[in-house]
Amino acid sequence: MLQDADTTVAWMRRIAFVAVLLAFGVVVLGAYVRLTTAGLGCPDWPGCYGHMTPTQEAVDVGKAWREMIHRYFALSLVVLTLILAVLAFAQKKRAERASVPFVLAIVGTIVVQALLGMLTVTWQVAPQIVTLHLLFGMTTLGLLWWLWLTLDARVPRTALPALGRSPPVRWAPSNLISSRLALLGLIALAVQIALGGWTSTNYAAIACPDFPTCQAAWWPQMDFGNAFVLWHAPTMNYEGGVLSSPARIAIHFTHRLGALVASAALLLAAIWTLRAGLLARARPAAIAVVAALCLQLIIGISMVMKGFPLWLATAHNGGAALLLLATLALNHRLGSTGPRG
Repeated sequence: MLQDADTTVAWMRRIAFVAVLLAFGVVVLGAYVRLTTAGLGCPDWPGCYGHMTPTQEAVDVGKAWREMIHRYFALSLVVLTLILAVLAFAQKKRAERASVPFVLAIVGTIVVQALLGMLTVTWQVAPQIVTLHLLFGMTTLGLLWWLWLTLDARVPRTALPALGRSPPVRWAPSNLISSRLALLGLIALAVQIALGGWTSTNYAAIACPDFPTCQAAWWPQMDFGNAFVLWHAPTMNYEGGVLSSPARIAIHFTHRLGALVASAALLLAAIWTLRAGLLARARPAAIAVVAALCLQLIIGISMVMKGFPLWLATAHNGGAALLLLATLALNHRLGSTGPRG
């Protein structure tokens, strides 16, 4: 069916886009499962009470179904990435466009993600495991998105770069500065996503029920000493959280400070790109970063002001994923855009 390299690349791009949608769904569903305390809805893995679909044996059938639907999405994503790996190998035999290691890195990331999913259950939603599970989910989403951007159909066939790589760049000072600022913004966003995961998995979101203050103070009483302990007993049940209130306040407050730093870094990168007249191809991505950042800030503030409703808390995770995609798109465009006169 795949008679030439161009056909293979076209199929890979279609499958990669579907995989991006699936990965986004996995991230949002994972947040919904966590926020509805359904992470232990199925106490075994990969099945549910010994079955591939929830049965009446489940203590809470609704939670069991939410957990299993999340697993079905994840399994579908594994299948698609394996197909991408097969196509990458096939395409490499016909042309030197494919970076098989990059596609294999995606497969490896998903394998680790699946193992973390198993540990999430067996270690009874331990915060360090659930946070890593979120981070690897975001990493999977980001890698698939980068793959799709690399296979952008608007790139001429004769200029298709290797998968996971950007074409050669003719650096200009404005491009170099924008690229470094965008990379800095991406790093700041990654740290902020990790802080968000730690806040959620330790049930610290409601520790600061007011805004812009926290516990009616600009610097509330906090316990940083116990807030970021990364190792706990794997036999303990962490559902609902085990930390003291001052420790949870410290986690939430740090997440807010991280939001300020990440927002400043992303805005600086986007505004610099928009002001640099030689970077026309990167402007849509810069605008997307600003739009996604504004949306995420609105969701985060509204979540606190409205008392942390489930739909807004879930949307907050989706907003983080969208912001990650926009930031990666900006980095990709700046890495593949030479100066234009």
